[in-house]
Amino acid sequence: MLKKRIIVCLDVKDGRTTKGVKFQNNIDIGDPVEMAAEYYRQGVDELVFYDIIASTRGRGPILELISRVAERVFIPFCVGGGIGSLEDIRSTILAGAEKISLNSQAVKNPELIREGARVFGNQCIVLGMDAKKDDSAPSGYRVYINGGRVKTELDALEWAKKAVSLGAGEIVLNSMDADGMKTGYEIDLTRMIAENVSVPVIASGGGGKSEHLARVLSEGKADAALVASMVHSGEYTVGRIKSELAQSHIPVRL
Repeated sequence: MLKKRIIVCLDVKDGRTTKGVKFQNNIDIGDPVEMAAEYYRQGVDELVFYDIIASTRGRGPILELISRVAERVFIPFCVGGGIGSLEDIRSTILAGAEKISLNSQAVKNPELIREGARVFGNQCIVLGMDAKKDDSAPSGYRVYINGGRVKTELDALEWAKKAVSLGAGEIVLNSMDADGMKTGYEIDLTRMIAENVSVPVIASGGGGKSEHLARVLSEGKADAALVASMVHSGEYTVGRIKSELAQSHIPVRL
C-alpha cells in the first residue's frame, strides 16, 4: 500500500515565515530556512514554501531563499508564489526546488501548466488551488486567487480536471473556509476532487490534531496532508503526528 505523506507548509512573506487564519492577520513566526531544517530533522516527507505576496506584488520567486533551503534539507520541496513563466520555473528548479506550485498564475495563463509539464515533466508541476464554499458554483466550491483576495469564475472541480488534463501532476487543495482554523480538513471537498482526478491530491487547511489527518487521508481519500499551525505552534512534532497516524492504521513512513 502506498504510504501517505505528511507535508509541512511554510508561508513566506518578506523572507520570514508567517501564519494567519483564513488568509488574514498574518504574524511573523520565524526564519524559514531554520524551520525547514528542523522539520527535516523531525522526519517530514516533503516541504512546501509559498511566497504569499509575490503574485500581488508582481515579482518572481525567492531564489536566494530556495537555494539556502536546498543546502539544508534532502527531501522534495515545492515552491509557489510569483512563478509566471517557463524561465521562472527553470530558475526555481535550478535553485534547488523539486516541484513548482502554480496557483494564481495558472488561472491567468493555463498554458503555463501545459508548457511547464512538457519541458520539466508532470511530476514537477503542482496545481495550487484555494477553494471556498459557494452555492452558485456547480460543485459547490469556487476558486479564488491572489492569496484568496480575488474571486474567479472557475468552479473548483472543473478547474481541477482541466489542470490535470493540461499536465498538472499533483494538486494541493486548500479549503479557505478551514484555513488556519485547526478544526479539521474539508472532507467533502477533498473527497470530491480526489475521486475525480487521476493525480495525487494533497489536503490543506484545517489540520489541528492527528485525528483530522487520519480522517482526511482515509475518508477524504487524500494522498497527503499539509500541516502548518499544528507544528508551527509546537503542539505537535512531525514524529508525533506520524506515530499517532500509524496507531490509527494509516500507512506512513516512520
